[in-house]
Amino acid sequence: MTTFLIPLKNVPQSFEISLAGVPYLMTVKWNDAFEGGWVLDLADAINNLPIVAGIPFVTGANLLDGLEYLGINGQLIIYTDGDQTAVPTLENLGIEGNLYFLTDEAA
Repeated sequence: MTTFLIPLKNVPQSFEISLAGVPYLMTVKWNDAFEGGWVLDLADAINNLPIVAGIPFVTGANLLDGLEYLGINGQLIIYTDGDQTAVPTLENLGIEGNLYFLTDEAA
């Protein structure tokens, strides 16, 4: 298994990223609501068509669980340094709260 750290900042952001060799547009934004938090959208990077939207950052879980039909060959996992169960906050995303892509494919 190969693990890649996806470099995030603690501000809303959109950027192109290759996951298992497929280009995507990843958007990460803060949902400022009760029980809100960081959410993830993925779009096709070539034509900017949405693929999936509003995936909440659930610590330790595969954010792509249940979405295998999309054909993304890997897992997106959130962890917070020092507390593997803590959800990334508005302030610590990209500092202590990190997003990783895990794949069986060779880099």
